[in-house]
Formats: sequence, C-alpha cells, structure tokens
Amino acid sequence: MSGVPGTPPPTDPEDKLIKVERFDHLVLTVADIERTQEFYRDVLGMEPVTFADDRHGLAFGVQRINLHPSSEAIAPAATYPVPGSADVCLVTLMAISEVKDHLRACEVRIEEGPVTRVGALGPMISLYFRDPDGNLIEVSRYEEVEE
Repeated sequence: MSGVPGTPPPTDPEDKLIKVERFDHLVLTVADIERTQEFYRDVLGMEPVTFADDRHGLAFGVQRINLHPSSEAIAPAATYPVPGSADVCLVTLMAISEVKDHLRACEVRIEEGPVTRVGALGPMISLYFRDPDGNLIEVSRYEEVEE
C-alpha cells in the first residue's frame, strides 16, 4: 500500500488519485451567526446546530454548513474569509413553484428565475436569491426525465 514508508509507489496512475466521495461541510463566514441561523432555518428549513467548542452551523441532509463569525478568526480558514463571497447551489425535491411561493411568503427577493441551468447531474430549474450577508443562493430542482 502506498504511503507506508518503504513501500513502492503504486504502478497504476489511478491509484495515485485521491478518491473524493462527497462534500461533508462547507464554511460560510458571516457577520451575525444568529441572524444567519434564523434565515437558513426559516427560509430553507435547515437545523441550527452547535458542535465542538461552541462552534455553530446548519445541518441538512447528511451535510452541514459551518458558520465562522467574521469578527473572530477560526483557523485554518480561507485566504480571504469575508461575508457575502459565497455562491452556493442547493438541490430541493419541492416543485420550484412552491419554492418561489415560500420565498415570497418569507419576503425574500428573488434575483433570477425560474431559469434552466445544468447541474452536476443534468438539467435543472433554479431560483436565485441572497442570504443576509449577500451570499448568492441557488435553489434547484432537477427536471423530470421522460422515458
């Protein structure tokens, strides 16, 4: 096995690659943790969570968004960790018309959409809006494939 001292390197080039399976979490640098948690809970149905050493995040599915306060350095961090610099696409199973109605009921301004985009798995319908820090949030539903 490679990586063990004294072991020859793999001969198959594919063995040299890191096999990434999925995202575990991503980090948003935010101006106000509580305001961010309320927005993502009330608008997107995410669950505010607290973990290791009083850190904060948002859980959904099998993923988490970790929240770093802009007023406090948490290391390691991105090179330029500033609020409002993220662009995130979230996938929903809800009809986009229902998402649109919910955003309007929550008084969230839709910047664009519904529009057709191409996601990692194919065509999808998307709506774009911003969170309290100005991060661009895209909520998408994959189009039904007719067979």
